Amino acid sequence: MNKYFGSCAVAVALLATTGVASARDQIKIVGSSTVFPYTQAVAEEFANKSGKSAPVVESTGTGGGFKAFCGGVGPDFADITGASRAIKDSEIKLCKDNGVTDITEALIGYDGLSIAISRSNTGEWNLTKAQIFQALAAEVPDGKGGLIPNPNKKWSDIDKSLPDANITAFGPPPTSGTRDAFVELVMHPGCEKTVGMDAVKKADEKKYTEACARMRQDGPFIEAGENDNLIVQRLESDPNSVGIFGYSFLYENEDKLKDIKIEGVEASFDTIKNGSYPVSRPLYIYVKNAHRDVIPGLKEFLQEYTSKESMGEDGYLAERGLTPLDEEKRAAVEKAVLDAKKLGS
Repeated sequence: MNKYFGSCAVAVALLATTGVASARDQIKIVGSSTVFPYTQAVAEEFANKSGKSAPVVESTGTGGGFKAFCGGVGPDFADITGASRAIKDSEIKLCKDNGVTDITEALIGYDGLSIAISRSNTGEWNLTKAQIFQALAAEVPDGKGGLIPNPNKKWSDIDKSLPDANITAFGPPPTSGTRDAFVELVMHPGCEKTVGMDAVKKADEKKYTEACARMRQDGPFIEAGENDNLIVQRLESDPNSVGIFGYSFLYENEDKLKDIKIEGVEASFDTIKNGSYPVSRPLYIYVKNAHRDVIPGLKEFLQEYTSKESMGEDGYLAERGLTPLDEEKRAAVEKAVLDAKKLGS
């Protein structure tokens, strides 16, 4: 055992025996706004079944969640964080630097990133990744091997077949795993397929890489924070605006919103699960194993979270929009979590 981690674990145990830790009788969970509704559902089910206090679940964004989770070991720090991407090497280092050296990673299922509009918009939308990049990138090719500030104001500026409407897109902030996933799954491939970007890459690969990831800040792309409900309100007030968020949120609001096809494919449970939808991603929770024997109910909560009743193909998380793992994968995740399998082992 890592000596520093060992001392931290002992410290936590001592806090528990002296009664300091008992001041926190609720599990503390932070992280992704996309994972939040699933964790909240498990928290409610856990409280109903066990009679224990429901865990405190906070939507901080994936990046903010890892920052809080990796802050240290002890009752002042989160027990679990949700993430809409895998943990980064830099975050693993942050955890280790603060004594958080024993973590279990759990893949809970999949989610698609959707681009949606209000149901009051009667148009039939279908966007390619290249068109999305040309709408939302800070810079686009100038046709001479260089870059210029994005001049596209309307969707029809990109392609005459697209609506003659102003580009207004509400999306996640840089701290969000949804933003990371959107850049990786949409912006980078769209950049690669945009005419003229190959010349930029040949001239300056560093500039090319930066341009593929940088969102515009001149108005058409609006960072809407971690509260997806605010995006719904804004889309309803402006039927030509679009919103970027996880498919599960679109599913929960399908009475108000509708999907925009990406590369001709509509987001659905089936297309996300079979891989035909081009913008899908895995969802995770990460557990601080030093807290398992200290925080009341944590082990039981993890049993509930990874159970067939919760994460299974017919479980209550699937009813809330999660695209579930097949039963063999789910059972493997359940075993890894209950055995406290260490990340990287």
